[in-house]
Amino acid sequence: MDPVESAPGGEGVTDAALEDIIALEEDGSCIAQARHRAAGFLARVQAEYGLPVSARAVDVTQLVVSELVTNARKYAPGPLLMELRITGDLVEVRVWDSDPVLPVARAADPGRVGQHGLEIVMAVAQGFEVQREPVGKRITARIALPDDPV
Repeated sequence: MDPVESAPGGEGVTDAALEDIIALEEDGSCIAQARHRAAGFLARVQAEYGLPVSARAVDVTQLVVSELVTNARKYAPGPLLMELRITGDLVEVRVWDSDPVLPVARAADPGRVGQHGLEIVMAVAQGFEVQREPVGKRITARIALPDDPV
């Protein structure tokens, strides 16, 4: 599937200018593609709209994207969609997949190898939610753009 890019419309900052939606391929390259797309999106909103985007925000956003897309690839058959959106001083990372089963964070277990992705996302994000959709689910994580999130 080809990516669907939002473009600025008219004068000033519009909602469409501050979002990016991409349909990701159903192969292993989609994780790297999603991380690259997220970093590019944040660089663009900083350069074109002067929004303060810290290096920490870029790193955390790429980590969250990596974890959410990896989980979607691992557990959901079929297509997946990633949406990036600026809302105030946050970037929202939304990943939709076709699996209706909602993820559940596991109890802490230092002996467990792997399966810590959801715990990581919940620890680094300022907001996290999961919504069941008519087909599948949508997971949203919100990450602060400035270095000093309130």
